[in-house]
Amino acid sequence: MTTTEEAPVRRRYPWPIEFYRSAVGKKWVMALTGVALLGYIVAHMIGNLKLYFGAEEINHYGEALRDLGGNLAPRTHILWALRIGLLGAALLHVHAAYSLTYTNWKARGGRYRERDYIAVTYASNTMRLTGTVVLLFVFFHLADLTWGAAPAAPEEFFRGDVYSNLVASFERLPVAIFYVIANLALAVHIFHGTWSLFQSLGYSHPRFNIWRKRLAAGLTAAVVLINLSFPIAVQTGILKI
Repeated sequence: MTTTEEAPVRRRYPWPIEFYRSAVGKKWVMALTGVALLGYIVAHMIGNLKLYFGAEEINHYGEALRDLGGNLAPRTHILWALRIGLLGAALLHVHAAYSLTYTNWKARGGRYRERDYIAVTYASNTMRLTGTVVLLFVFFHLADLTWGAAPAAPEEFFRGDVYSNLVASFERLPVAIFYVIANLALAVHIFHGTWSLFQSLGYSHPRFNIWRKRLAAGLTAAVVLINLSFPIAVQTGILKI
């Protein structure tokens, strides 16, 4: 008489975790966190346009961010809650991206089929590279302009003086070049991410694809061209202390 071994019962987790463990769940999380991060990028870009209205305007904007909530919440608490939320979104975005890449790689036996190389490998490698460049720049940007840990000299950083700190930072040519490189990487990331997020959410149709492409191209051009104008304006003397 023979007996058959019963397959081990896989532990069940709460629905949100179970959903995220699936490929569909990771695609949704990647798309939604991408929307959140893209919203921050656009809002940050619009806020930085106050640079062109003078030091008083951009400094008041920075003060308003620190005082979000007014008397309803302690100073900077809401700003820090937003920062923590964005950090969580970024971590989920990166984890979902790498998990999906690994799953696809493992499903193909550790290598891509020849016909998939250009469409899959190039896109995923590009997103990993550009995402890494952007992430490194974000850490430097925070250390330089938020924490005051990376200015050219400690006496150049004035807490609360957004205008002077930013201009002093972009007056350093290596920083300006790094900013340009990071934004070119961001351009590739935004275009591919905006294009693919609709597909991840299940909105993909030949009649709709032209609008996806136009949205991706228009959003990418607006963000990158405006962002690149800041170091160029400082380097050419349009913005100065």
